[in-house]
Order: sequence, then structure tokens, then C-alpha cells
Amino acid sequence: MSKRELIDTGTDKRNVRRNERGQFKESVDVGRSLAADRRHKAKQEARSGEGDRSDGNSKR
Repeated sequence: MSKRELIDTGTDKRNVRRNERGQFKESVDVGRSLAADRRHKAKQEARSGEGDRSDGNSKR
């Protein structure tokens, strides 16, 4: 699975994931992503750059 990268559009920031051709596969607003993380207690940890693949804290 590809890692997320942060895109700053100037008006907002988005986490995007690209497919093998380099086109955007997924896109989510950073504010909504962080808010969702705070609402849920973590059951699993995610690898670095893949915080949306689990439900909580990433390994550091």
C-alpha cells in the first residue's frame, strides 16, 4: 500500500494516496482526518505514513 502524502492547496491541506500511475487514488481533508482520529480509541497501531489504515496511533 502506498503512503499518504500531504498536499497544501493554499486553501486547505489534504492527505492523498496515489496509484501506481501517480494519479490520486484517495483524498481526505486533514482537519476531518484528525478529528476522526480523536473520536476513536485505538485498537491497532499503524505503520508510519499509513495512519488512516488503522484506528489510532502510529508507531514512532
